[in-house]
Amino acid sequence: MSWVALRMLTGNRAKFMGIVLGVTFAALLIAQQASIFCGLMLMTTSQIRDIQGAQIWVMDPNVQFIDDIKPMSEVELFRVRGVPGVEWAVRLYKGLSRAKLDDGTFQQVILLGLDDASMVGAPSEMIYGSIADLRRPDAIIMDENGYGQLWPGEKFQPGKVFEMNDRRAQIVGLCKARPTFQTFPVVYTRYSQATKFAPPERKMMSFVLANPQPNVPVEEACRRIIDQTGLQAMTNEAFAWKTINYYMLKTGIPINFGITVFLGFLVGTAIAGQTFYLFTIENLKQFGALKAMGAGNLKLLGMIMLQAAVVAFIGYGLGVGAAAFFGHMTGGTSQLAYFMPWEVLWGTGVAVVLISILSSLLCIRRVMVLEPAIVFQG
Repeated sequence: MSWVALRMLTGNRAKFMGIVLGVTFAALLIAQQASIFCGLMLMTTSQIRDIQGAQIWVMDPNVQFIDDIKPMSEVELFRVRGVPGVEWAVRLYKGLSRAKLDDGTFQQVILLGLDDASMVGAPSEMIYGSIADLRRPDAIIMDENGYGQLWPGEKFQPGKVFEMNDRRAQIVGLCKARPTFQTFPVVYTRYSQATKFAPPERKMMSFVLANPQPNVPVEEACRRIIDQTGLQAMTNEAFAWKTINYYMLKTGIPINFGITVFLGFLVGTAIAGQTFYLFTIENLKQFGALKAMGAGNLKLLGMIMLQAAVVAFIGYGLGVGAAAFFGHMTGGTSQLAYFMPWEVLWGTGVAVVLISILSSLLCIRRVMVLEPAIVFQG
C-alpha cells in the first residue's frame, strides 16, 4: 500500500511539484527569517564576545544591556578589587564619540578604552600593527569594517589622522571585530586616552572587568561582588543573555520577524493545502477502488499521512538547504546578520510538520466519508 500511495502522489508531476514547492517556500522563509533574527540578536552581544580576557562584568545596578551605559566612580574599581575571591579587576570605558574626518564630515564611532597597564579586552585578531602600538601618543586601533566604512574603497594606510573631541587620533593598527548592532566603526585605545576623546563627564568608568581567583567559581565571585559592593556582576554569558532579553522584550524586532515567519507559515499551508486537496479530489476513484477491495479507513489514513510525510521531508530539506546556502553565500557580508542554530532547524521542522498535517486534514475527511460506489459512477 505504501508503494501505491507513493505512485499516486507522484503520478501527476505538476501537482506533486506544486505541493513540494509550497512546503519548500514556507520552510525557506521561516528558516531564513528566523536565522536573520538570531543573527541580529547575536549582533547585540558582539562586543561582549569580542572583549576577552575577563570572566566577570561589573556595572551599575540599573544597567539593562551592553549599550545602556551608566558611568561609575573610580572608587568602585577599588571596592571590586577588595572583594574576597577576586584575583584582579580593571576598568573599561565604552561609549560613543564623534570622529571628524579630513573632508569635514562627521561619523559616530564606538570608543573602547582599555586598561592602560594590562590592555584587557584588546582585539584578539590583528590585521596590521600590534596592541603595544596603543602605548604611542594619540594612538588608536580601528576595526576592518569600520575603516572601510569611513574610507570606502581605500587600501589601509597606517598613520591616518582624524579628530575626536577636538583631539588628534592616529590609526596605528587594524583589527577584526564582530559586526555590531549599531554598525558604527569600533575604535580601541587606552583608557586614559579614551577619556580625552570622549565628552567629559564627572564619572567616566563604564564597566569593571574582573577575574575570580583560581579556586573560586565565577558565579560565586559574582555573588560576592554583588553582596559586598551592591553593584551588578555577571558572567560573559549571563550579560549576553541579559542584552538579548532586553532587545527581545523592549523592542519590536521579535514581533516584526514573527509576523513574517507567520505569513510564511500561512502561505505555505495555503499553497500545499490547496494543491493537496485538488490532488485528493482527482484520486477519489482510486481511493474508492481501494475501499471496495477491502482497505479500511485506517489504511487509507496511513497512505495520506505517508504522502504528507514524503512532501514534508522533501520540502523541509529543500527549504532549509536553500536557507543555509543563502547564509553561506552571504557569510562575507558584514552588514547581514545571519546565524542558523539548531533551534531554527527544529523549529522549521515543527512548522513544516504542522503545514503537512493541516494540508492533509481536508483530504482525510473526504477520503473517510468516501463511498466505494464512486468507482462505478460515470
